[in-house]
Amino acid sequence: MDLSTGSPLRVGAVALALALFPALAGAATPADCAAPDAMADGWPASSPQQQHLDPALICAIGPELEKMPEASPNGVVVVRNGVLVYEDYFAGADQRWPEQHWGESLPTMPHDAGILHDLQSITKGVVALLVGIALDRGLIATVDAPVLSHLTDYADLRTPDKDRITLRDLMTMTAGLRWPYKPYLSMARRMDGAKDPYRFVLEQPLVAPPGMLWHYNNGSVELVGAVVQKAAGRPLDQFAKETLFEPLGIKDWEWGRMASGAPGASWGLRLRPRDLAKIGQLVLDYGAWHGRQIVSAAWIKEMTTPRIVRPAYAYGYLWWLNQSTIEGRTVAWVEGNGWGGQCLYVVPSLGLVVVVTAGVYDYDGKGHQDAAGEAALNSFALPAALGP
Repeated sequence: MDLSTGSPLRVGAVALALALFPALAGAATPADCAAPDAMADGWPASSPQQQHLDPALICAIGPELEKMPEASPNGVVVVRNGVLVYEDYFAGADQRWPEQHWGESLPTMPHDAGILHDLQSITKGVVALLVGIALDRGLIATVDAPVLSHLTDYADLRTPDKDRITLRDLMTMTAGLRWPYKPYLSMARRMDGAKDPYRFVLEQPLVAPPGMLWHYNNGSVELVGAVVQKAAGRPLDQFAKETLFEPLGIKDWEWGRMASGAPGASWGLRLRPRDLAKIGQLVLDYGAWHGRQIVSAAWIKEMTTPRIVRPAYAYGYLWWLNQSTIEGRTVAWVEGNGWGGQCLYVVPSLGLVVVVTAGVYDYDGKGHQDAAGEAALNSFALPAALGP
């Protein structure tokens, strides 16, 4: 995966990690974390040092995240070379999207390897994988066909400009449809509560020509989900179950639904962190899991190619692309990211997958939601993999 066009995220290395987390200097030893428990879920497990990871750094992830209450960590999983090497869980809040709980105080609950967690917008990256599967199977011919040629029930909304919106535009967040950010998540809540969420999105006026302006838009992804459902002839979650979850051995999952009854393509998936790591490993291994090709390598490459490049990040098809600098060494990574601090990092050059779930559900969108994920990746996992 060529992520060289992404802008660097400047972070510290092992020395900075020790400065930020002084307990690393003596609190963790290789004996402190053995291999994670085997659960007959498809993951081989080993200790960090067996996969050439500095155990002092890896073993310190959980203890140090516990000292960051503002980061509200719920869980962390680290995989290297296709082997589960570390996991830890904490008590914390998990926001289930239903509108009736919006803004309410969330109860603290325990988390462990068997408990599902909201993924929020990481769901979008899973939907991008489903697009690839639909393309591989000939259910969708091309990402460049007009979206309204798929969604024929909305022919009354066609205009010359809206006819130019393609599946590619939706997946790169460049459809040009109006989607104001403030009040925070208000448009997403209106869409989710609509009798017909797809009509709600398509009725929005164009504020830019399709393909020209990047603007993050949950509604775009709901239209992607609608296209996949229409092409597959069954609900999005059922298509995911048959073509993605079952081949990955993911047996326990939930997919939240909008008021219309349709699965929420932009936010609705709940997985165990271990199973979310399987999604990351699938991307890392170019669409294969345990030797079985689930989605084509060509699609993984296309999906993770930078389409939008900004100073602080790049964006592919519903996946974020960025890089870190550790002691002068630049490391590129692919990320699925969700509200509340949900982070899935895929680091191709190091054979590394890092999952962090958290509960920073800031209703104004102002909090540093990814503090736990960024610490786990940049201060621990990457330095541990890079070595001295």
